[in-house]
Amino acid sequence: MMPDWIKHELGRLKNTATWSWQGWLTTWRNEKSLRQWGVVNLISIILACLIDLDGGERALLIALGLLILVAELFNTAIEENVDYVSTERDPRAGRAKDAASAAVAVTAIAGGLAWVVILIG
Repeated sequence: MMPDWIKHELGRLKNTATWSWQGWLTTWRNEKSLRQWGVVNLISIILACLIDLDGGERALLIALGLLILVAELFNTAIEENVDYVSTERDPRAGRAKDAASAAVAVTAIAGGLAWVVILIG
């Protein structure tokens, strides 16, 4: 028989996985930018697997690609919350949204630079 604390933790893990998957699917359905970055990532992963790279280079490119998706998920969460809190225009809301968008851009630049450095290095 399984101890109660293990049952409890397995239940929490199941809930966490369910909510995470639900968040991914909802964002995928509603955010074109996540779908676009998803396609870019798929292409990047395929290229990283086809090009003669060492394991560390391949891992770096794939990890940075996934971080772009993470940044886009955070960006979406921030935009959704800002829009939920108020429909009024406020410079702070604009700055929050712009900063979140910039986080996606900086992460994408990091991924692009990693590709450039690896390919010319």
